[in-house]
Amino acid sequence: QLQASGGGLVQAGDSLRLSCAASGRPFDKYTMGWFRQAPGREREIVAAINWSGGTKNYADFVKGRFTISRDRVKNTVYLRMNSLEPEDTAVYYCAGHGRPYTYEGTHYDTRDYPFWGQGTQVTVSS
Repeated sequence: QLQASGGGLVQAGDSLRLSCAASGRPFDKYTMGWFRQAPGREREIVAAINWSGGTKNYADFVKGRFTISRDRVKNTVYLRMNSLEPEDTAVYYCAGHGRPYTYEGTHYDTRDYPFWGQGTQVTVSS
């Protein structure tokens, strides 16, 4: 089970930190990802982090503004978002990869993530 939180309404240039609490399976064996979906658009990868936290990847549009991290004690994955832009407005979802110790070549594909949180709305006003 994944429980996302931390979204809200902010102004351009502001920051937010999203959190996703995981339960129900060994947290430190699975890659985790943050995705987002804007109205009328497909769901897209924002960032992914492997099971150990040692490998991270970001979508090009992040441009160094976002940071993904995970805390194995709290079984939580975070997405720190700085310098938010109106184009970042979307529902943000955390997701858990389906296969343990798997990352390369699959960390960006929604089809490899069978476990999804409920989504948290991020709205950035200009």
